[in-house]
Amino acid sequence: MSYQQKNHWRRAMMDGAVHASPLHLAVIPWGVLAGSMAVETGLDFWQSIAMSAMLFAGAAQLVTLGLLNSGAGYITIVISVFFITSQHLLYGLTMRPHVSGFTTPQRIGIGFLLTDELFAISAAKRQVLSFPYLFGVGFSFYLVWVITSLLGILMANMVGDLSRLHLDFSVVATLLAIVVPLTKKISTVCGVLFSLITAITLSMYSISSAIVIAGVGGMFVSVAVSRLLKEEK
Repeated sequence: MSYQQKNHWRRAMMDGAVHASPLHLAVIPWGVLAGSMAVETGLDFWQSIAMSAMLFAGAAQLVTLGLLNSGAGYITIVISVFFITSQHLLYGLTMRPHVSGFTTPQRIGIGFLLTDELFAISAAKRQVLSFPYLFGVGFSFYLVWVITSLLGILMANMVGDLSRLHLDFSVVATLLAIVVPLTKKISTVCGVLFSLITAITLSMYSISSAIVIAGVGGMFVSVAVSRLLKEEK
């Protein structure tokens, strides 16, 4: 690779990291919470670090730790994590135009780094994005996640009961920061409102699958409204 190509890759990676930086702030308390929960669940220092470094899936990691803490079996954990992260199948299909020209190792790398935030940034761009740019976005999130998880692990040994700080609100803040910029069509607004109302209503009746039902229902509502209004893609 020539110096000019290396310089282009470096600039593209930095652009990706800079564009992702506003969402980095929202992930910080999320990572701290994941690290502290790992310690509270009974994992040692290196196990806690390895979990954040290898799993790199915020919601899945928090749910896994919560289920481990409650004594759930491995089959329950695997099935729960599968459904929680199943949206990545849609993310991957949607991002095919961006990664179709990448080499196999590059596609595997982006697949590992694929998060809600990376998908949101790529969807908002509306044009084919280069590997260095996507890698810059994803790897910057990975670094923030591992570093803040380490901070959470260290804090868990110094600050008792970090759950009192309600750091889990960062999950809501992050998802709001992702969803709001993408809500540009009437069909999307209808789907989001349906999911919100359904999730709140079903949760009030202690229905365990409230989030899944609300999410799937919202997608169907959004598609139905889009076809009814004949919205352009």
